[in-house]
Amino acid sequence: MTMYYLGVDLGGTNIKAALVDEQGQILQEASRPTNLPRSAEAVCDDIAALCRELAAGRTVGGIGVGCPGTVDDRTGRVLYSNNLAWADFAMGDYLQAATGMPVRLANDANAAALGEALAGCAKGTDSAVILTLGTGVGGGVVLGGRLLTGYTGAASEPGHMVICDTPDAPLCTCGRRGDLEAYASATALIRMTREAMQAHPESGLWKLADLDTVEGRTVFDARDAGDPVAREVVEAYIHWLAVGIANLINIFYPEVVGLSGGVANQGEALLAPLRAQVEPMVFGAAYADKKTRLVSCTLGYRAGVIGAALLAAQ
Repeated sequence: MTMYYLGVDLGGTNIKAALVDEQGQILQEASRPTNLPRSAEAVCDDIAALCRELAAGRTVGGIGVGCPGTVDDRTGRVLYSNNLAWADFAMGDYLQAATGMPVRLANDANAAALGEALAGCAKGTDSAVILTLGTGVGGGVVLGGRLLTGYTGAASEPGHMVICDTPDAPLCTCGRRGDLEAYASATALIRMTREAMQAHPESGLWKLADLDTVEGRTVFDARDAGDPVAREVVEAYIHWLAVGIANLINIFYPEVVGLSGGVANQGEALLAPLRAQVEPMVFGAAYADKKTRLVSCTLGYRAGVIGAALLAAQ
């Protein structure tokens, strides 16, 4: 008998759900708007309805949910989610009562990391670190096929690793200065691009965008067109991202580091110079016969639902 699992990616805008097999293949998908602000119970009623719809006529072994914020899978509680305005909500118990199926919870970035580790860019490996370079820097650590969640369940927040502890380091939304998110997120890259444009009115960046229309790719496009100011911004961005990745490799030495998010769409234009900067910062790299592979993630927006479903399968 084939066993299936349900994966849910709960976001501030949409609830995405999928029926997934044991190999991480999606058979069916469904979604609904999150329609915030509203109560946690109301949101979970919609999650339960999606799960019942997808499970109809199937043998389903459980539900996995990727949720923004701090979650404790051991107790099935969402401890705090700023995006959802939830605190200390027993999500696991509520969904299990509504669906009759066992429920597992993970932070949404961790769920996506598990998806990439088990069914995406790191499939077939024993260890992976996945970084998402978006509005912030999210990520997860997967060792032996399982998420590393730590003592509190909130481990694997690479974006809040401080990489430059100086008074003038950029401020992160978490309130601290100089963390990886403040240097390596798409938001940080856009800030750096705007600062360069303001300092260099002669830059070719102005031919591609104004201060209000700058995107993460703008500076890469200008660099490829030969603009020296853009080249300096890209080099600075890659340097700080390399520092963060090298630190993670030195701690975990995973087989794969996978990058996802809008900035990672640059592919080898980002990865090739990034690899060149990371390797000299990795302890013992010159003598190691095994080296961490730095690659792009492959599952896209489906990583979250696939990872959540495979969490339910564990």
